[in-house]
Amino acid sequence: MPAPAFVDLLNEQVGHEFAASQQYLAIAAYYDDDTLPRLAAFFYQQALEERNHALMMVQYLLDADAPAPIPGVAAPLNDFEDVVAPVALALDQERRVTDQINNLAALARHEGDYTSEQFVQWFIKEQVEEVASMSDLLRVVERARDNALLAEEYLAREGIGAGGDEADPTAPPAAGGTL
Repeated sequence: MPAPAFVDLLNEQVGHEFAASQQYLAIAAYYDDDTLPRLAAFFYQQALEERNHALMMVQYLLDADAPAPIPGVAAPLNDFEDVVAPVALALDQERRVTDQINNLAALARHEGDYTSEQFVQWFIKEQVEEVASMSDLLRVVERARDNALLAEEYLAREGIGAGGDEADPTAPPAAGGTL
């Protein structure tokens, strides 16, 4: 069984991942309502990825015979001042999650829980990609602030948001499979 302190922190992280998923759904709906389908699709995909990250963590806990209570989450932010604000919020969220994941790895190592440390390594790699992707998107929407269709064009041209964790054979399994 993983170190008890790691189990507690990972269960907390499950809540953070579900909250991130909800926030991305709110952002997607905001863009959908503004008739920006590429931005909406990008954030719908991000919402699914965050949900699957939570379920990967749940599956790890279940496999390790550790408790995996599913937490409730606070309501996401639904109103934004402009087309840039949701992406800025998303980048802040990804940076916060990166810190949280790094704290999980540090705790696992401190506790001598090398199995849990190894489990967290995939998420560390994933966070590097998430922060880079969101940083790039923020730069694009900042330049396209007055014409969001330019951001739409960028997403279409670059094919961003078309993939997901299911395409990564190194991703941990998610509880219930990748749905």
